[in-house]
Amino acid sequence: MRHLISPLDFSVEELDELLKLARDIEENPDKYAHACDRLKLATCFYEPSTRTRLSFEAAMLNLGGQVIGFSDAGSSSAAKGESVADTIRVISCYADICAIRHPKEGAALVASSRSLIPVINAGDGGHQHPTQTLTDLLTIYSLKGKLDGMTIGLCGDLKFGRTVHSLIRALVRYDNVRFVLISPDELKVPDYIKNDVLLENNIEFKEMIKLEDAIPEIDILYMTRVQKERFFNEEDYIRMKDFYILDAEKMKLASDDMLVLHPLPRVNEISVEVDKDPRAVYFKQAQYGVYVRMALILTLLKEAGKIC
Repeated sequence: MRHLISPLDFSVEELDELLKLARDIEENPDKYAHACDRLKLATCFYEPSTRTRLSFEAAMLNLGGQVIGFSDAGSSSAAKGESVADTIRVISCYADICAIRHPKEGAALVASSRSLIPVINAGDGGHQHPTQTLTDLLTIYSLKGKLDGMTIGLCGDLKFGRTVHSLIRALVRYDNVRFVLISPDELKVPDYIKNDVLLENNIEFKEMIKLEDAIPEIDILYMTRVQKERFFNEEDYIRMKDFYILDAEKMKLASDDMLVLHPLPRVNEISVEVDKDPRAVYFKQAQYGVYVRMALILTLLKEAGKIC
């Protein structure tokens, strides 16, 4: 059974095929409107979500399929103490594919080891968020026409940000990609990402604190929010939450073709005045998330023999 737990579960060649399929879905939606007729997606969300859950549901409905599931742990048997392993075995009796989000790292992997249907990791703690990474890759590929030869600026919570960790792991497989890591010392990229991913693959990177100093040299600015839910105390969160605010003045320092991405939700790290800048593409990014999840659902169901 094929699952997607990490963005590295797909080779570069498979990713290219997935992105091409997503582009074809965007251009020819009617062609795929009944591809998943009578099939069901289970969305098992043990953690709050808006974009990820709804984009999975929209993706399956756009394919002609149906959606079942729960939107928080309190409304599932987890509240009674049921394990993820047992839950997924039951879900396998009801659905054809499952998307799971869980606050504990490794929960999606546990689910995949017990599941009788394809499992998609929709985010596990501060670990990985592979479908957001696929969304990010499709956004860059669609708007830049390539995934290599670029300087990527990652700004904000680089310590707990699972979207950042997943994106770095995915992009290091492309040629001539370099990173500018912009964060306060308290929220720097973890050493295991620097040592095991960046240094291990001889990827050029540098760490900076001031966003203004980094903006002129980057092709993609990937903003992230400081995640209150990952902090152990309120004081540290309050001290960090307004460390970076991207506004119109800072955008004047950027090149004419720099793109601003954000996995959303934003709090106040991007001023609303930036929304009208054509280089701000985070809402387009949310739309690309539907196309790439449609492509992923189709790919996994096809490999599972559920569709031709």
